[in-house]
Amino acid sequence: MNPLTSQLVLAPDDAIDLQMHTTYSDGRWTPEQLVDYLVSEQFGLVAVTDHDRIDASLAIQQLAAQKGLPVLAAVEMTTRWRSYPTDILCYGFSSQHDELKALGDALLQAQQENVREVYEHLVQEGYQFPRQQTLLAATGGMPLRVSDIANLLIGHRYAPNSTTLWKILSDAGLREFINDIDPVIEAAHRAGALCILAHPGREDITRYSETMLDQLCQEVALDGLEVYYPLHSAEQTCMYLAYAQNHHLLTSAGSDSHSPDRPPIKYRADLCRQLLARVGILVQ
Repeated sequence: MNPLTSQLVLAPDDAIDLQMHTTYSDGRWTPEQLVDYLVSEQFGLVAVTDHDRIDASLAIQQLAAQKGLPVLAAVEMTTRWRSYPTDILCYGFSSQHDELKALGDALLQAQQENVREVYEHLVQEGYQFPRQQTLLAATGGMPLRVSDIANLLIGHRYAPNSTTLWKILSDAGLREFINDIDPVIEAAHRAGALCILAHPGREDITRYSETMLDQLCQEVALDGLEVYYPLHSAEQTCMYLAYAQNHHLLTSAGSDSHSPDRPPIKYRADLCRQLLARVGILVQ
């Protein structure tokens, strides 16, 4: 446990945000920029959940500790339940996280190899990217993620809309890599982490109905739901909150901030009181 979160006590209205992303994955915040922003806005606790990056979480904890910002060990794992894309937020894992890290590392390696293949195919097909160094400055000019290639295509006006973009990527050999949900949740639990279903109401990923949640919870040992999320409607928030309460599940709150134009949200700590208690953080 990070020493700044160990025995941490928060007031009910202290600001927290338990889902954010940096340039370690698909965010546009650099870790330094995000930490500085969170400190300046006086957040009491945050979780930075870069996709499948256990190492990123630990590095950001160390960076934030220098500025007195408590950061909960966290990661968003990319998984599939049945045929449904299902992101799982893992909070509070211990130092014994090798199995969980291995699942994330294998996924990232496969993704990066495919990205390199897609990029090489595009170049062979005659696509030219003269602004590559500028557009991919955060990665030293090299495309490491699908979002990097997307930035190149959009920035050079090859993809005026999302339909064109995904057709170009698909034709160039883009593939999907994803872990099954069961080994991820099992590894996370063995590492001492809580497993929370991320943004269950997202239309563009998988929108979970109550019936689907019933089926999911029968098959995997889910600990909770990300009830409070900026793309959830008021009706969805009420539905997921009621479901969590009726089924004794934890509730989480996250902005899913990826960049300064969609900054972190100051959720009240008492919205996640039970979750925080499970990772050793007291909300008075």
